[in-house]
Amino acid sequence: MTTEYSVADAIVDSLAASGVRYFFGNAGTDFPPLIEAFAKAQAQGRPAPTPVLAPHENTAITMAHGYAAATGDPQAVMVHTTVGTANALCGLINAARENIPVLFFAGRTPISEGSAVGARNLFIHWPQEAFDQAGSVREYVKWEYELRQGTAPALAVERGLAIAKSEPLGPVYLTLPREILAGPAPTTNAPVGRQRPAAAFAPDPDAIEEAARILAAAEAPLIVTARVGKSALAIRALDELAREFSIPVCAAFPRYVCLPSDHPMYLGFARGNALKVCDAVLLVDCDVPWSTAAEAPPATAPVIHLGADPLETALPMRSFRADVIVGGTTALALPALGEALRRKNVSSDRLGRRRRHVESTVAELRRTRAERLVQLATAKPIAAAYLAHCLDLVKGHDAVVVNEVVAAHDNLSFHTADQFFSLPAVGGLGWGLGAALGVKLANPNRLVIACVGDGSYLFGNPAAAHMVGEAQQLPFLTVIFNNRLWASVGNATRAMYPDGYAVRSNRMALTHLEPAPRYELYVQASGGFGIQVSDTADLLPALRKAVAVVREERRQAVVNVLTG
Repeated sequence: MTTEYSVADAIVDSLAASGVRYFFGNAGTDFPPLIEAFAKAQAQGRPAPTPVLAPHENTAITMAHGYAAATGDPQAVMVHTTVGTANALCGLINAARENIPVLFFAGRTPISEGSAVGARNLFIHWPQEAFDQAGSVREYVKWEYELRQGTAPALAVERGLAIAKSEPLGPVYLTLPREILAGPAPTTNAPVGRQRPAAAFAPDPDAIEEAARILAAAEAPLIVTARVGKSALAIRALDELAREFSIPVCAAFPRYVCLPSDHPMYLGFARGNALKVCDAVLLVDCDVPWSTAAEAPPATAPVIHLGADPLETALPMRSFRADVIVGGTTALALPALGEALRRKNVSSDRLGRRRRHVESTVAELRRTRAERLVQLATAKPIAAAYLAHCLDLVKGHDAVVVNEVVAAHDNLSFHTADQFFSLPAVGGLGWGLGAALGVKLANPNRLVIACVGDGSYLFGNPAAAHMVGEAQQLPFLTVIFNNRLWASVGNATRAMYPDGYAVRSNRMALTHLEPAPRYELYVQASGGFGIQVSDTADLLPALRKAVAVVREERRQAVVNVLTG
């Protein structure tokens, strides 16, 4: 029996003292000191994060992503050396591009070849070592460090968490050699509190004043956002700014709720026409406001970038016009902008004209969408837009949607900041199932729905995800928008070669996901309910049944919908 206080003990203690509740692990031969530390903490009655076994690294890191997105609190993930890091890399890239804080641990092949406890003793310890293990992740983490001695393990954890939680947020990477983990730590009281996250920061007053001057002079200003919904305070500030100054808001590939769906100034995803007629643009936490020159605002319309990292410095090239840069935590910058605009005394006549125009535009968008849904109600095959609408009818007021499918999001309604989380912009597929598990872990009493494409479902390692769902008692609903295609690949090919051979062929190569498996059977292997739907008339009953299974029976459910 081990009694010595080890580095692994100190790490477990420091995680608990720092408020980390979960340790998502995909274990390997580097884990024994930590497994022993968790058992020791339990036996001795010391607080410790809850270990959660994830049978695939992608599941582990996407669970941490989902939990942090839902709560703002980073959790710990640990994988096995180089190979585990490689399997988790796609999820890490997603977290990095969305500024999600994650404390990402990886074991490191034992350094020593001698007789020290934890030294190399398996054949794999030689071929598994890399010259630079962190090299594969360095571009996607804010900080990386390898623990080479046991003198200050808790301080390394503290520093990693402090950096991960400082603006702009993001993941950090800490490698842990096995013999270091097994070695002695200097104290049985892991130090806590020497490093804390940097405080939120306010914008430069001069930049705020210039942005307010532009918006006050505009006849048709427009706000475009993608990530403002990470903060409930920022949504509230945007809500007030849009209402008071009658500025329409549209979403550019949003990853969060930016405004309630019924907000009078919310245009939804209809940014194309709005951009063409605006005379000033305020980009709020928006990495890609438009993707082609045809979508861009008029050359005479000033463009304001506002956010904690308004230049999106993690992106190698991003050349959108930037006439004014407002750097600051969004929850502080938007209220400051509102105060500055009030001092400009924009005329009530102008605000009234603008309000009436925006409300008329919003009403027309909603009327057109409703008419389209009536047409789709009897369409065959099932339309993705109609599937989203039916899901909206059955999900209830408190449901959380985790979205990994390019569907008609405007047919889903949301009212609070914590109801919608969408695929990171970098597009690393396989995110939705694990993220839904993480969101469910943070919201055990709410219905969590993962909307995924058939390709995304395959990438999400469904056997591993549903296994975790059963093991951790995390029932969630998965709705598969199954068109049996890599639609984005086919669409990109058509766009590049509209008259090409691929378009004229009967079957475009490398795009068809057929013969399609019976995806709904995966969840049945883990005690869940699965059903396939191909007829529009059967859609609502199937969704209602699945929701009841999750809510009332506390079991996972998958509805595999064959869409057009």
